[in-house]
Amino acid sequence: MYEGPVQDLIDELGRLPGIGPKSAQRIAFHILAADPDEIRKLADVLIEVKSKVKFCEICFNVSEDDQCRICRDPRRDEALICVVEESKDVVAIERTREFRGRYHVLGGAISPIDGIGPSDLKIKELCQRLADGTVTEVILATDPNLEGEATATYLSRLLLPMGVKVSRLASGLPVGGDLEYADEVTLGRAFEGRRYVSA
Repeated sequence: MYEGPVQDLIDELGRLPGIGPKSAQRIAFHILAADPDEIRKLADVLIEVKSKVKFCEICFNVSEDDQCRICRDPRRDEALICVVEESKDVVAIERTREFRGRYHVLGGAISPIDGIGPSDLKIKELCQRLADGTVTEVILATDPNLEGEATATYLSRLLLPMGVKVSRLASGLPVGGDLEYADEVTLGRAFEGRRYVSA
């Protein structure tokens, strides 16, 4: 236990996702030892990101403008929407250069344990985007965990009656992995998502 501002800093850092008490303490002492100009620069960036960055009014991805660069791009296929949990998922998919449609960021996943229900996500806004019939397929790219699966199941039941094709990203074995180390669920999904080889 430290006194005053040092403990306040450790407490605040510890509230960040993925940072436990030991990491918070290590970061706090790094900040204390760092050059004041570096810390000022970090503080300025934090203030700037909170004042300049907002969420796209269409897809809810992070953006400095009312619409993100993907929603403004006329070359993107308006008939395809990839639904993801967070903005970081958009970045991961964009790195593959495989998807040329548009996105919809839910802002999380359904998690009753954490008190997050469908009304806490951007699901109503997704349904509004589908209302005019432009979108023909929705790809559900939620995380392959309990919350992501619950969210994908909820969305598929909600969207299928709207007459849109709903698909789910395939999941299975990672490249470079060994079968003997794969869990039963992953191996089962790999069998379900298998593709036929053609000559």
